[in-house]
Amino acid sequence: MAQPDISGLRIERTGVQASRASRKRRITRWVLLLVAVAAVAYAAFAYRPTVQVELGTAAQTYPSQAFTVLNATGYVVAQRKAAVASKATGRLEWLGVREGSVVKGNEVLARLENRDVTAQMDQAAANVKVAEANLAQGEAELKDAERALKRSAELLEKNFVSPASHDTVIARYAKAQAGITGFQAAISAARANYRAAQVAVEQTLIRAPFDGVVLTKNANVGDVITPFSSALGSQAAVVTMADMSTLEVEADVSEGNISKVHVGQPAEIQLDALPETRFRGEVHRLVPTVDRAKATVTVKIRFVEGDERVLPEMSAKVAFLSKNVPPAENLPRIAVPATAIVERDGRKVVFVVRDGKAVATAVQPGIAVGDLVQVSGVSAGDKVVLKPSDRVRDGVEVKTGAK
Repeated sequence: MAQPDISGLRIERTGVQASRASRKRRITRWVLLLVAVAAVAYAAFAYRPTVQVELGTAAQTYPSQAFTVLNATGYVVAQRKAAVASKATGRLEWLGVREGSVVKGNEVLARLENRDVTAQMDQAAANVKVAEANLAQGEAELKDAERALKRSAELLEKNFVSPASHDTVIARYAKAQAGITGFQAAISAARANYRAAQVAVEQTLIRAPFDGVVLTKNANVGDVITPFSSALGSQAAVVTMADMSTLEVEADVSEGNISKVHVGQPAEIQLDALPETRFRGEVHRLVPTVDRAKATVTVKIRFVEGDERVLPEMSAKVAFLSKNVPPAENLPRIAVPATAIVERDGRKVVFVVRDGKAVATAVQPGIAVGDLVQVSGVSAGDKVVLKPSDRVRDGVEVKTGAK
């Protein structure tokens, strides 16, 4: 059987292969072009130059700092302070206050055992009554002797009694008069003894010498209290208290700078315990002596306005001012180092570093406070570029070296 001729069914592959090769070359060129574009973009963004800069910090300042002529440190001290004790000796029986208690002058703070002296006071009071009763009896006898003397005188005129009998009546009257004087003296002595007994009882009551606040409690119920704490295990002061209205700051000023301070000079007080608050102060007095060891003069600054948060022995910083700054004007401001402010495109800016990049921030410069200038537009704690060069622009990456 003859085989069929299939030569006419052969497919021509030359044109198809050429088309495929051309398409592969085009794809390869596009891939290479995209790789080149990506490489250029990566080089542009991943390898941008980094500028080395020096940084400063934006800080919170007050306008009063611009008028500071001298700074000093010291402590808050109560000018009216007392260690309250008893003149008597005895065991503490009752204590009615504790640390922080507000007390009034003459208020009883504590009491010692006083049954013995109370009994003596009661006995003295009874003696006063006895003396008064004796006086009343004597006065009755005096009146009787006076009447007898009058009758005897009348009878003597009529010769109804003898002169001797009349002399006896006169002597009785004189004795009654002398008795009155003795009874009055006895009453005075009894009353004096009663007052002494009252004082002894009063000495067992420990009273506040003035209005104030109890700072420390030095004794407990059951402790033996003695005037000078001479006995072993005894206590002298029961409590320590202070008048909080007399709080002042005692600061040491170098004798070389004392000419910058005068009585009545305005000051600003900052306490370590309350760093966010500035207290208005005024120089109250200068202690007229120099500490030879430290070559300083103690200056006492009073608080213009009281604050219950201020406590004795707090550490304080004092700024002596050249002029008084009203509270309404002495509000906190943000300041940056003067070298951080530059001009870019006709405006004042500072470069704030955020996420490793310099961000140009427009500011409005204010008054100078030392090496700082008050500005708006930045926050306390922001890191700013000091002495930014022309290479520092908005958005440029910087290498931070905090100052």
